[in-house]
Formats: sequence, structure tokens, C-alpha cells
Amino acid sequence: MIDPADLWTGELNREALGESWRKPSTPIGLYDTTLRDGEQAVGVALGTDDKVAIARGLDALGVDRIEAGFPRVSPEDAEAMRQIVAAGLTAEIWGFARALRVDVDAVLEVGVRATVIESPVSDRKLSAYGMSRDVLCQRVVEAISYAVASGLKVCFFAVDSTRADSGFLEEVIHKAVDAGASEIAIVDTIGVASPEAAALIVGRARSWLGPELPIHWHGHNDFGLATAAAIASVRAGATWVQGTVNGMGERAGNASLGEVAMALEALYGISTNLRLERLGEVSALVQARSGYVLDRWKPLTGEALFARESGAVASQFHDPPAIEPYAPEIVGARRRVVLGKKSGLDSIRIKLAELGLEVSQQQWPGLLAEVKVLGARKRGLVSDEEFRAMVALGPD
Repeated sequence: MIDPADLWTGELNREALGESWRKPSTPIGLYDTTLRDGEQAVGVALGTDDKVAIARGLDALGVDRIEAGFPRVSPEDAEAMRQIVAAGLTAEIWGFARALRVDVDAVLEVGVRATVIESPVSDRKLSAYGMSRDVLCQRVVEAISYAVASGLKVCFFAVDSTRADSGFLEEVIHKAVDAGASEIAIVDTIGVASPEAAALIVGRARSWLGPELPIHWHGHNDFGLATAAAIASVRAGATWVQGTVNGMGERAGNASLGEVAMALEALYGISTNLRLERLGEVSALVQARSGYVLDRWKPLTGEALFARESGAVASQFHDPPAIEPYAPEIVGARRRVVLGKKSGLDSIRIKLAELGLEVSQQQWPGLLAEVKVLGARKRGLVSDEEFRAMVALGPD
């Protein structure tokens, strides 16, 4: 858990939860699908070596489960799954299959012992596939029964749950459980669920299934609410959250597991097994291997998140709780001052100390003026090398 001394979030969140709030007694499980759903991001194509390296990173990060891939996609994907299974990781390795016997066979062939089995459950999706409700139910029951009889643990993955008819969704879920599925995933396939809607549908599923059966939440970020919806699902009874590193995924992406874990722990006191201090290195690994580049201001792992250009903020640099919600070390980052158009004298002072440069205080205003001019001209930051050159030449 996070050291409370490194959290500077105030008391409002605790007050908002109220005295009756009871957090889950066990850690929320984190199910990573970077290697399957994350790879569906446009332009991302991970090779076998990439997938194995990322799987090792995910294991070091502390995710509970790794969805190693969809073996029917290609022989290369199947080989990557075999190598991940053979890697001896601590995380449980899962596969992905549609409600088809050939998909289940492919999962069995690569050696995983647990799999998601997906099927559409909304009328809109069924219409697109030209499939009736009866045919869907038959396929789900046959595929799950076959998988369980073959020794696989199964999570039924109800595609487009959030746009499905509630009565039919309940029917399909019960059929899946009766066929042997030991877990259920409520899936917001196109990211339409508000946090309130996520809580509603997960609460319904919990009422249908009772208190013990594991329920997953799988959401997307089309309205920028993936993290909020995941949190709401946990408060409503979800025991697992599915997501990816950096939120990488199709369209606007998936829930970012790092963001979900940080919000759960820092704002709600709900524990996970994620090693938050390794988020930065695993984020960088996935970016390097996938070519999927983050916004600089991405929560938790953006490169500019703990950089300070504003002179007004730099003047408070000595008192981190005044300018930040948590210590950057929690997520494996560090605090730094950068120079540019918005810098102030405190920015100059801090940067000089950081670089080990000795300059009389009388010269600081001149250096600041040069920094502001260059930053404005570049429409960007002044690099450390450029600042060193200014110091070497002396202010104009």
C-alpha cells in the first residue's frame, strides 16, 4: 500500500465516502490485456519477442493475470503465448477465444489453463453478425461446456453488455455459469457507460450471481471515463478490473490499469497487488516495444507530469504538497524544473543548483530574460545544454 505520508489528497474524499463506507476486504484483481486488446490499437503490431518482454514487465509490475493473446490470430501469436506460458511467471496466464470449439482448441494447444470466452450479447451486435439469440445461447453453452470439460477455467466475456437487453443479458449469463463458467466479465465494448451506468449494470450482475462469483469489468475510454467507470464498478461489486498499460487499445483505448490501481488505493483505500513504483519503467517498455507514444501530460506516466516550467509553481518547489497530489516516487517518477517562457527567478535558482553551476545572484535576472526570449522564440523549452551555454557566455 501507499505510504500515507506521500499522499496529499486532503480529507474531502474520505468525507464524501461517509462513515458507512466499507471497502472490499481483499485486493481487487487486475487483469491485463495489453497483449491482446492493447495490440488492437491502430498501427500496433507486436512480435513474439515484444510480447514476451512485455509479459515479463507486467509480471514485475505485479498484475495478477496476463491475457497472453488470441492464438487464432496468427501462428506468431500462438508461439508468443507458448513462450509466455513457458516463462515461469508469477502472474496467471490467460487466453482469449470466441465461443467456437476451434478457438478453444487453439487455446489448449498453446498450454494455457484458463481463458476468456467471448460472445456478443446485444441485439445490435447480434444483428451485425446475422445471429439470433437462440443461436448465440447455443454457441455459448457448447463452447464453455467443451472448454471446462477440457480442463480450462473459463470467464464468460459478454461483449457489448452495456447496450444489451437486461433480461437477455441475465439469461445468457446464467446459461454461461450453468455451462461451467466460473467468472463473468461485464463488457463496455464501445465505452458508452457512465460511472453510474457501470455501477448499475455490475450491481445487477452481482444480484443475479450472488456475493461470491467473480465479476470483471472491462471498459473503454471513448468518453474519457474508463477509469471512473472502473472505479464505480468496483464500488458496485466487481472483483476484477481488466485494462492495459497506458490505456493502449482500440479507438480511445482501454482503462489504464495503473490509473485504476492508483485511484483505488490513493482515493478509496482499496488495495491491489500492483507495484506502482514500477509503472514508469513498464510504461516506457510498452511504448518502446509498441511505438504507441503517450501524451506528455498522461496521468501517472506522462513525461511532463512532474516537470515544472511556471515560475509561480517553482517558487513552491521546496514544499511538494503545495503543488502536487502525491509524491512522484510512488509511480517511479521524479520531480524536475524545466526552463521556458513561463520561468521565474526561482526556476533559474533551482536549475543552476541541479546542474551544479555557480552564478552570482545578480546575474539571475539577465539569465531569466534570455531564457524567456529563447523559450518564446522556440515555442518550447530551453534545454539544459542551451542553458549551460547561456551561463558560459554570461547574460547579455
